[in-house]
Amino acid sequence: MAMNTDASTATLDRTDWVALARELGPGFAARAAVHDADDSFVANNYEALKARRVFSAGVPLELGGGGASHAELCEMLRVLGRHCGSTALALSMHTHLLATTVWRWRQGQPVEPLLRRVAAEQIVLVSTGASDWLESSGRAEKVDGGYRVTARKIFGSGSPAGTLLITSAVYEDPREGPTVLHFPAPLTADGVTVLDNWRTLGMRGSGSNDVVLDGVFVPEAAVALRRPRGKWHPFFIVVSTVAMPLVMSVYLGVAEAAAELARGIATKKREDRTIPYLVGELENALVTAQMAVRGMVEIANNYQFEVTDRTASAIFVRKTIAAEAVLRTAEKALEVAGGAAFFRAVGLERLLRDAHGAQFHPLQEKRQLLFTGRVALGLEPLA
Repeated sequence: MAMNTDASTATLDRTDWVALARELGPGFAARAAVHDADDSFVANNYEALKARRVFSAGVPLELGGGGASHAELCEMLRVLGRHCGSTALALSMHTHLLATTVWRWRQGQPVEPLLRRVAAEQIVLVSTGASDWLESSGRAEKVDGGYRVTARKIFGSGSPAGTLLITSAVYEDPREGPTVLHFPAPLTADGVTVLDNWRTLGMRGSGSNDVVLDGVFVPEAAVALRRPRGKWHPFFIVVSTVAMPLVMSVYLGVAEAAAELARGIATKKREDRTIPYLVGELENALVTAQMAVRGMVEIANNYQFEVTDRTASAIFVRKTIAAEAVLRTAEKALEVAGGAAFFRAVGLERLLRDAHGAQFHPLQEKRQLLFTGRVALGLEPLA
């Protein structure tokens, strides 16, 4: 492990990132409905996050960052999710890329320059990994000194304010066959275009636009990983274990906000004999979501986890349970609140729409069941 352990880091000021999220949250909440109504990116919120150095919260102190643990990052995102799901979700995409890089740094891999750059410049990382998953998409052609990449990448959360696109493309290797290359591409590079096409059911302010790469040059030295296309790889164990607790913490925050709104409305009609029963169902669903997310955070164990298929399976099981419970919580909140919740001004219908995004992050339920069943039976995770 190649971590620096300079004792001088102990004297550096350390931000309480969860308290900062509580401080920033109300301002984000005040703008959430507007961004939802006009499909606009949460640009002002991103500026506030940058001003408070939140984009480097997870960078180790000795590299100039905020020194937040993985568990602290999850809690910070949960708090922000209670105020503005779109802001929290877009931030979680940057944060999971950053956290995965921290894991790599802890293993002695040569990623220190990127971490120092995030700390110094507050650059924003944009992910396309979940949409690419095992197969990836796009084409990488070999040229002198590297590759020319042509692709259209979806779900580029935070792309309007992004600095680096962390993505992949398929190279038809003459010896190895179809090979996925993982690499960063500056969003200002020639041939990179961020579209303005994020018009969706929920998470409308996250700026998760398509990003088009038209003959973008990627130097050979920028390729961080080469892997066979379509095959399970230990890389996905690491990414899933680090990323899913962060992402699902956002949705837990959304569910908690929905439950809080519903309780407030329910207190005004507590004499209705059905209300305590409905609120009891609401509480059960919310606690299930909280337990599942807490379990994911514990498995990630602040980057101290075993890189095994069983670790990934345990994360995916809890992700499915959390997603189902988040949706149940939001739907039950609507039922508790009654017809009043049908009005957009109440805010519950936006939370319900945002909650629906939870089901689409990997692994989706049916894929998770197959993955987990195969691992439990001692088979390869994917047929």
